Amino acid sequence: MHTRHRDAQGKPKYTNRLINAASPYLWQHAHNPVDWYEWGEEALERARREDKPILVSIGYAACHWCHVMADESFDDEATAAIQNALFVNIKVDREERPDLDSLYMAAVQAMTGQGGWPLNVFCLPDGTPFFGGTYFPPDAKAARYRASSWKQVLERVAEVYRTRRDELAASGTDLVNHIRRLASAGAAEGATLPDGDTLLHGAVAALSRQFDPQTGGFGGAPRFPQANVLEALLRAHRRGAPAALPMLELTLQKMARGGIYDHLGGGFHRYSVDARWLVPHFEKMLYDNALLARVYLEAFQVTGRPLYRQIAVETLAYMVRDLRHPEGGFYSSEDADSLPYPGAPHAEEGAFYVWTPDEVREHLGEDAALFCHLYDISRAGNFEGRNILNLPREPDEVARVTGAPLERLEQVAREGRERLFAARARRPRPFRDEKIITSWNGMALRAFAEAAFPLGSDTYLEIARACADFLLTRLRRSDGRLLRSWKDGRGGPAAFLEDYALLIDGLLALHAADGDPRWLAESFALADDMVALFWDDAIAGFYDTARDHEALVVRPRDVGDNATPSGNSVAAEVLLRLAALRGRDDYRQRAETLIAGQARMLARFPAGFGRLLCAADLATAPVREVVIAGRPEAEDTRALLDVALGAYRPHIVVARICPGDSDAAALTPLLAGREAIGGMATAYVCAGFVCQLPAQTPAALAEQLG
Repeated sequence: MHTRHRDAQGKPKYTNRLINAASPYLWQHAHNPVDWYEWGEEALERARREDKPILVSIGYAACHWCHVMADESFDDEATAAIQNALFVNIKVDREERPDLDSLYMAAVQAMTGQGGWPLNVFCLPDGTPFFGGTYFPPDAKAARYRASSWKQVLERVAEVYRTRRDELAASGTDLVNHIRRLASAGAAEGATLPDGDTLLHGAVAALSRQFDPQTGGFGGAPRFPQANVLEALLRAHRRGAPAALPMLELTLQKMARGGIYDHLGGGFHRYSVDARWLVPHFEKMLYDNALLARVYLEAFQVTGRPLYRQIAVETLAYMVRDLRHPEGGFYSSEDADSLPYPGAPHAEEGAFYVWTPDEVREHLGEDAALFCHLYDISRAGNFEGRNILNLPREPDEVARVTGAPLERLEQVAREGRERLFAARARRPRPFRDEKIITSWNGMALRAFAEAAFPLGSDTYLEIARACADFLLTRLRRSDGRLLRSWKDGRGGPAAFLEDYALLIDGLLALHAADGDPRWLAESFALADDMVALFWDDAIAGFYDTARDHEALVVRPRDVGDNATPSGNSVAAEVLLRLAALRGRDDYRQRAETLIAGQARMLARFPAGFGRLLCAADLATAPVREVVIAGRPEAEDTRALLDVALGAYRPHIVVARICPGDSDAAALTPLLAGREAIGGMATAYVCAGFVCQLPAQTPAALAEQLG
């Protein structure tokens, strides 16, 4: 917790309302001297009653600069006194309340042209934003950052609120109207579904102009993995775009060899501060790792390269080892900061992950020199005098320079990683945010379900089943409505669009992999709820919040894909899959209308719409429905599934039925009458509910699928 104020017994001197919050991020501020509120009527009513402006400060538990600002300003008694006297102060966990984050991020981006976290927004008592920014330094740092100090900002904003209220109200109203127009904009009149080949090839051409041919990735530093864009490149490659796969592969290889990847424990950090993928911000997020595990898995399916399989396996292993709840859900993140040694006075960024040559020698002995040569460990260091493990040179090049046989080098690397991993486990661990978020778990669910057949692991199926069961029990109210989050038995707010869409996405993948009709039935029910709660004919799309959600100054709606895919993008894709599985033309029409309305933006800014490009790809491709009838445990069933699910096939949807299961057959006409002919597992390949001859051998199914 962020506090340096303790009494003689070592107990925190201050405790505010956040001590009762469910969010670990809010707990981190529970002993600030700031009089924090959670977002809610209590804080808003006080602002109205006392006629005070509101400070809405938004962040998340793994955010390094959120911690910095907390330590410098929110835990400073003099600064807190100013905040308490002049403002009603509200702390928000962006992961728990993406609606508020989306609304106020849009406001700050409109005002300043940039955004990020911590996000600090000043509002009128009704929540209308009028000024904001991200990180503000304390007095001593202000000159270095060429910015006003936080204390100066607080005092100036309060002064303007007192003396120029009418101007603030007018500018705030204009800002809200601007955001409302963007959120409620409907599809362009006469918009049509784009041609898939033209759209995907054009996206590759646009992305190639931003591509770094030396280090992979798009744009300059800081550099994010952009998993949604990488997935879209695989779709474009399947459509014959020649530049798509080289861009994808260079990016995947450079990320896997860079410091953004954890070479000891597996998994990816959130982004790198440089353009070489070397120095990360060290936080690890569930969503990044779930999405990237899938991209590496799909790249392995397409290319057969062992590196991609290795990274997918190690990333999934990291998620299970370090982010999994004992009952099957997945935690949100691990912090960037940790104590450099037990009892240290302050946490340091990356302390858990970095090494000196002496530390390596202590654990590896005579193998240390070779290991250091391979993993770029030096006296000078590559991060504040210490070293982030990375692989700047190919192993065969290191073998040639050092004279060590390649087999010896690989042995040293493997054994060295194991020893250093064991040594690292004795260090103080970074803080883990153990909040469980439905949408992020939906991404993890799909990753594990889809890994089962390409990687030949029933364990992945067991993990996926446990995750699905956890979400459908723990993150659901008694009336059937989904919850956004859960922590230690306490449910969070009602779920948002992305929660419904990504959970459906995961459940469909799980049904295909394990054949349990429960997952299919749940997907159908959740999709009906999603349309009823979030779809709006007036905008020909979905809002991010349900129609019965609390009224904010703007009802949020985001169609762009960022670090995570937008709810609209995933909803469009799952509606297309569900339309094929259920024969629901209304679902297809909604998805196509949504995509058509964004066609111009997709073509102009493909880097911001990676997942929606995937939805457009599915909407414009010849989709085939594959029904596999057979007992899940039977070898002949698994042989057919290896064909359907083991290869990269983004344009099929798979449904399963066990012989004699009348309940499953009643779910959808697609499953009616599908039998295991002669007691043998049988595959039915259909397009628009018109089917080819049944296939009972892997070769016959492979021929039909192409």
